[in-house]
Formats: sequence, C-alpha cells, structure tokens
Amino acid sequence: MSAISGITVSPELASTFANAVQSGSTRFIKILIQNESLVHDISIPIDGSFEQDLRLLQRDAVLPTDSPAYILAKLDAPSSDWISIYYVPDTAQVREKMLYASTRFSLLKSLGSSLFTDSIFATSKEDLTEEAYASHLRHAAAPNPLSKREQELADLRMTENQTATYEGNRARASHIGSGVGLNWSEEAENAIMNLGEATESQLVIITIDPKTETLALHFSGDIEPDSLNTLIPSSEPCYALFCWSISAQDDRRLLVFIYSCPSQSPVKNRMIYSSGSASTFEAAKGILTSLSPSTTIASRKIETSDPTELTLAYIKEELGLSQVEQPPQSKIQTSKGFAKPRGPPRRR
Repeated sequence: MSAISGITVSPELASTFANAVQSGSTRFIKILIQNESLVHDISIPIDGSFEQDLRLLQRDAVLPTDSPAYILAKLDAPSSDWISIYYVPDTAQVREKMLYASTRFSLLKSLGSSLFTDSIFATSKEDLTEEAYASHLRHAAAPNPLSKREQELADLRMTENQTATYEGNRARASHIGSGVGLNWSEEAENAIMNLGEATESQLVIITIDPKTETLALHFSGDIEPDSLNTLIPSSEPCYALFCWSISAQDDRRLLVFIYSCPSQSPVKNRMIYSSGSASTFEAAKGILTSLSPSTTIASRKIETSDPTELTLAYIKEELGLSQVEQPPQSKIQTSKGFAKPRGPPRRR
C-alpha cells in the first residue's frame, strides 16, 4: 500500500536510524505514521540486556494501549542485528490497523531489510514482555506447527488429491505442487477479515513471496470503484478481492475474486500464481463467509492478462450484472394505440 499511497520514510527518521546503527547505543526507535509519512517519535537508549529493556515498552508514554506503532529494536552485542516490532492493538481503529499493516514492507525496504533478522507482531503490551520474547524464540526454533489456516489448507490439499483425475495408474502431478500449501501472512489474513467488516468499496491485493511461498499483503484500503484498474500491478501477477455495493438501493455488498497475470510476467511467476489461485480463493471465501453474511461472494472468478481492462463496467459484464442497474422504467414500454392490420397488397 505504501508505494501506492505515497507513504515514505522521512529524512529525519532515515538519519536517526543511520546514527543509531553506527553508534550502537540505542535500544528502541519508535516510529509513527503522520501526514502520509513515516516519522521518528522517540528513541530509548540501551539500559540492560535486550530482554530486560523490554520492560521499557510497557510504559503508556511509549506505547499507548489503543494506538499502533512500529518499534525498531537492537539486539545485544556482539550482534549488530535489529528486529522489527509491529504493535497494532486490537482496540485500534480498523483503518489504522490496515494502514500500519500494509506499510511495514516499505519501512523495512527503505531502511535496509538486511539489517533486520526477525519480526514480532504484538496486539497488546503483554506480547512484549521478557517471557513473551522467550516464548517467541522457542517458537521460532521449533518445527513449524500448522496454524488453523494452514491446517485448513492442508485439508483442502488432501481433498484435492483424493478427487484428482488419473492417467492410467499414475496421478497427474505438477512439479510446483497444487498450490494449496501457501501460507498466509498475518497482515494478509487481517486484511481479508477487515474487508468483510467494511461498508465502503474496498480492495485487497495479495502477492506471493516466492522465497517463502507466503501470501503477502500488497494493498488494502477504500477505493473509488472506477480506480480499480489503476491499482492492480501492471507487470506482476496478483490476487485481488474487490468489494462494492451492488446498487444504491441495496445494502448488500458483492465481492469478486480477481486473478491478474500480465502477459509480460516471468513464466515461473505465472505458474506459481496459477497453481495457488483456487486455494487462495477458497481460503479467502472461508474467512469472509464466517465473518460477513451480508457480503455476497461471486461464484465466478475474474481472470485477466491485462489489468487495465479491470473497470467496474467490465467486471459487471463478466458477472452478468450489466443489466441489473437499469432503471425500472426502461422495461416499461409506452402503450401504443390499436393499429389496424395492413391489408393484402393490391393486385395490378
């Protein structure tokens, strides 16, 4: 979202972080989004060990209970690594949650992703205690367990394998898999949840990180329906979920799943996105169905190799909705007077 909305790192923040990296004496740097920019709020010097200094984040003056923030934290020497902390309280406003979730990639990229070796996602200050950090390290070191979403995807993969078609005694298989094993990032899953709770026209764009095979959030926010085709990436594939009101007289909202794969995309990317399209749609539909019964999910997906054609009129035509919004009076024909049948032609 940051690249689209224009949210960038302020020069002051870039300078503050560079000085902190060089000096090695800063433990925490707090960052906020203000006036469409990522700005430095406060810096906290090193006082004890990293685990001990986590107590400094418990102060309301540092982290309010209902306002999100980014925290950059330096690990103990001799390591020169930093970790990023994304503090987004459950009580924060939905718009702020989406804004902070979708801007974090721009923050790390601008400051230098190679400096950050770990990330912590916190929804309360209880997630930022010494005990919580120890649990985080144990979890990171342990074999990856399946989350509820990952388990659902695994079950879906098993079902697809059981219903797969066969050629002779050998099942047809793709060398890149069925695609259902894609993991969901927390930001992407939260964006889908928020999509079901919104009332305005909204768009969520999800991309795949090919290194980790993770579904990552690219964009999430309110949009004007006519600007849809300007937000879809023009050179890389993506999945998009677009939700809007069916008509001004109807409170129901319609959601359509869009798979965009521009012609100039690398072949490998096209294969990865194509194999994951069905499972991503089913997973997103599962989330929305349980959270937003007032949202109607279009049974048909929209697929395109030219994102510029994704106008609201084009989507309605593809879904067979182009006639839905015609005014009722267009169906009523003006009554004509009785017309006397024409007689047979006169013979010469």
